[in-house]
Amino acid sequence: MTLLLVNVLLALAWTAVTGSFTLMNIAFGFVLGALALHMIRAQVGSLGYVDRATKLLSLAWSFVWELIVASFRVAVIVLSPRIDIKPGIFVYPLTVDRDFEITLLSSLMTLTPGTLSVDVSEDRRFLYVHALDCSDPETMIRDVRHGFEQKILEAFR
Repeated sequence: MTLLLVNVLLALAWTAVTGSFTLMNIAFGFVLGALALHMIRAQVGSLGYVDRATKLLSLAWSFVWELIVASFRVAVIVLSPRIDIKPGIFVYPLTVDRDFEITLLSSLMTLTPGTLSVDVSEDRRFLYVHALDCSDPETMIRDVRHGFEQKILEAFR
């Protein structure tokens, strides 16, 4: 958030130096400021807000895609004449350790059809998840680890 404020100030400085306070010149100053901040991102020591926004959009797109795929899978299960599933609870070992990240991961899993976050262990190392079809928990753990959890780590660290 601080970099966004710095970028706005750079845009205002650009408009003051050029003496033109048009919307186009302010937008051009904003783009110049973003480029300047991008060039010194190593010295600033922070992920730029444009990069972070890209990571957040990637997480959102990943959730939407998983929502579509999981909805289709659940619809196929429900509409099939013979339901051949093994519902159950599996233990997911967490890589994320911050409260916000654990809450976000469990919320994303709960909002995805076919899974429901049940509980978090006292030491915050495990998440208990109910799955509509828990026939292969290792695959589900791998999918979550390389899907939602990886995207959360990329976006917030």
